[in-house]
Amino acid sequence: MLKREFMLALAVLSLALPASAADLLATVKARGTLKVALEGTYPPFNYKEKNGELAGYDVDVAKLLGSKLGLKVEFVSSEWASILAGLASNKYDVIVSQVGINAKREQAFDFSTPYIYSMPQLIVRNNETAAYKSLADLKGKKLGVGQGSVYEQQAKAVPGIEIRSYAAAPETMSDLASGRIDAALNDSLMSAYLLKISKLPIKAGAQVGAVERMGIPFKKGNPEFKQALNKALADAAADGSLKAISLKWFGTDVSKAP
Repeated sequence: MLKREFMLALAVLSLALPASAADLLATVKARGTLKVALEGTYPPFNYKEKNGELAGYDVDVAKLLGSKLGLKVEFVSSEWASILAGLASNKYDVIVSQVGINAKREQAFDFSTPYIYSMPQLIVRNNETAAYKSLADLKGKKLGVGQGSVYEQQAKAVPGIEIRSYAAAPETMSDLASGRIDAALNDSLMSAYLLKISKLPIKAGAQVGAVERMGIPFKKGNPEFKQALNKALADAAADGSLKAISLKWFGTDVSKAP
């Protein structure tokens, strides 16, 4: 999602991970804690509030799963560009930070079942009269994307779009509102959050891509941990606690595929 997918994919290419001698489930049970990596700078998924406390959808999900596994959760902040490398070098046990599941990453890591789904979405000005229903409709137009993001790569694959890359979403939205770009491309959940907090004259546009699945990666060779983690997610879905977290942050159940 956003600035991060392409950079993360590059990190995966260099990883060749051996199986662990002891299953991760036994390790975390003996320790009594689950070490969870996240960015801590990516609202509304994971970020620090003014009092310094971590908050967000990912934070609540991690705490819920820790509770169901009978473990305390220890959060570790990591920059997105190095977050997978940190997992490979055993700096933490799992990542709960909107990591998309794809074949390349699955070559290096195991993943939980998806715990959140989203898809690419355009954002346009309130007074926009053009009907951009696909990226192809933006040929000849200026499109704002997150620098290094999977959306940047998707947009560059469509000939004729003038791509403007941004390090941060607020700058993208500001340029959109002022007319420096014609549209912005972002994750649908992030778009909903940005529009919720923004006072700019912008609105949601069309969804223009495939559904993305976000999961929890961990090192290969831990079948008992994988089974326990997936059971915890299934139990959270069955008892409604995962849905409650979705409603809290997004107003809809994002834990189920659209």
